Amino acid sequence: MSEIKDRPYHHGDLRRALIDTALAMLAVDQNWTFTLREVARRTGVSHAAPYKHFRDREMLLRELASIGFVRLGETMTEAMSPAMPSTRAQFVAAAQACIGFAYQNPGLYRLMFSSDADKTIDPQLHDAAMSTFGILLGLLEKGQRDGSFRPVAVSALAAASWAQVHGLAMLAISHQLLEEKVGSAPVPAALDMLLDGMCCTD
Repeated sequence: MSEIKDRPYHHGDLRRALIDTALAMLAVDQNWTFTLREVARRTGVSHAAPYKHFRDREMLLRELASIGFVRLGETMTEAMSPAMPSTRAQFVAAAQACIGFAYQNPGLYRLMFSSDADKTIDPQLHDAAMSTFGILLGLLEKGQRDGSFRPVAVSALAAASWAQVHGLAMLAISHQLLEEKVGSAPVPAALDMLLDGMCCTD
């Protein structure tokens, strides 16, 4: 375990304290192999205390993933400005924000898309993930309305966009976007290629 200072818990919101401790551990170690027992120790509570809020480790991990999707959605939304000159510019801003979020939070991002974040058994996690995905869908639908994007099934545009952006994010956090392989500005170049295929032509 990397250096993570114990976070003594004195009073207040125990659930929030446990989540904050687990997020800090995830940020430092970039993995989620920790146990509820370890989270409790670092929070400064008894080993039994986490079970008042999380019946098992997997429930805590799904909570962390849900928080991750909410934060990702906020990051993408903040990156877009109504003053941007086009839907394409907003798309690029949101995509770069997503990739940047992944790069800054590699452990959390990986958890969000791991088998430990099973969206089929957690309605809150499912809703958080779909809300964030809805930002992408909203941009694509807006682009079709204003003539920026091709009038094809929005699901096809979404699949192509998501595959590209998520793929770039995973390559970025794995430090695989090497200049000798993909040039000095691989993210803008890849997004331009994606958008050139999605955009309407005169």
